[in-house]
Amino acid sequence: MNQRKGTSPIYREVQQFRQVWIWVLVSALAGLVWYAAVTQLLLHRPFGGRPMADIPLVINWFIFGIGLPALFFFGRLVTEVRDDGIYICFFPFHWSFRKIAFTEVKQYKVRTYRPIREYGGWGIRYGCKGKAYNVSGDRGVQIELLNGKRLLIGSQRAEELWRAIQAQYGEQEGKSA
Repeated sequence: MNQRKGTSPIYREVQQFRQVWIWVLVSALAGLVWYAAVTQLLLHRPFGGRPMADIPLVINWFIFGIGLPALFFFGRLVTEVRDDGIYICFFPFHWSFRKIAFTEVKQYKVRTYRPIREYGGWGIRYGCKGKAYNVSGDRGVQIELLNGKRLLIGSQRAEELWRAIQAQYGEQEGKSA
């Protein structure tokens, strides 16, 4: 993740998927796929009543046995507040930061939200209330942009994120006046 030279963040938060319930589900699915692959490909015993052909089984093993656990293990949401805006990087989907310039922000507030009801879960999500970047929990900073779009940034330290935005956003308003 690239960071511009000369701009050090005044706020930085890194969040990862570490919820036990997620890892139970991911591990159960990965374990089942691994068991099927070993049983059928190495032990040469068909897995299940209607066994999958070997090539689709290998593809499923790669996607669900390796890829999905790796996605949750390495996935992270990095949020930074710098002097010129708010930066978001949701690795591995973003390879560099996405910038929300303070000049694009109309208003922002800390709020409690319902991840599943409002956005359909966690990750990079789209819902009736706009776009959301969230990893866990139900607190964040809701940002409304001048173009009318809304963006929620989930945070384990929502009030601290809001204060960092307030500190820099206030400076930007003072500079443009």
